[in-house]
Amino acid sequence: MSDATDALVSPEWLAQRLNDPALRVVDATWYLPGQGRTGEQDYAQRRIPGAVFWDLEGIADRSTDLPTMLSQPAAFAADMARLGIGPATQVVVYNGAGVMSAPRVWWTLRYFGHTQVAVLDGGLARWLSEGRPVETGAPRPAPAAAAFAARPQAAMAWDVDAVRRNIDSRSVQLVDARSAARFNGTEAETRANCRSGHIPGSRNLPFNEIVDAKSKTMLPPAQIADRFARAGIDLGQPIVASCGSGVTAAVLALGLHLIGRPDTPIYDGSWSEWGTRRDTPVET
Repeated sequence: MSDATDALVSPEWLAQRLNDPALRVVDATWYLPGQGRTGEQDYAQRRIPGAVFWDLEGIADRSTDLPTMLSQPAAFAADMARLGIGPATQVVVYNGAGVMSAPRVWWTLRYFGHTQVAVLDGGLARWLSEGRPVETGAPRPAPAAAAFAARPQAAMAWDVDAVRRNIDSRSVQLVDARSAARFNGTEAETRANCRSGHIPGSRNLPFNEIVDAKSKTMLPPAQIADRFARAGIDLGQPIVASCGSGVTAAVLALGLHLIGRPDTPIYDGSWSEWGTRRDTPVET
């Protein structure tokens, strides 16, 4: 696959290649805390044939209480081997509906140097709406282990210190993918002891504003560019994305990729880190 134009694939594209041994389909369905359901439950109920399950909170750094943080390279490589993802594997990742959590897997693989990855546009819901087959019952046996070389691209992930320095320099535009109410501080955060508001100087573009409301597919590139411009983002200048826990920020990173801005950095800790610390400034 080529790089930028094939970051998204259609159900038709995937259906024609389901039996390709060089392809690995990944279910990355994920729910916010408090929604009363897990992605693994959905995966156990039904999935695209042959899909393996990627637990966003399990394939993550277990040494921190922050959710979904990037793994250490050795642990990540071991998880990829368990999922049957090797250096030559073409990965297609989806979630239950739309493109909410699948882009986080897409971005994570790219962070670790694996660019042969695409998102199923519209997710499982679109797959089902087109009458495509699903698998039920017990998942197939785990695929054969594959050697995976994790090659972190350090510039793609920001930490709290990088964000703090940027507040002073304003050299990079920070765009927040959370809802307007959470960004403005009018809606309480669900994470315990987490303040409301946003990082000083940041702009707000809720991730679902670059997703078609009806089809749950990504908007066309021209419309994505327009949404960023309306949010006050200069597409000719550097950008870093943030959100609540580093998941939906990847939807913005995918949107930027589709309009010719590949490998947008994400503030990995996002608001789960910034909002719970007491040494970080907050605006409302």
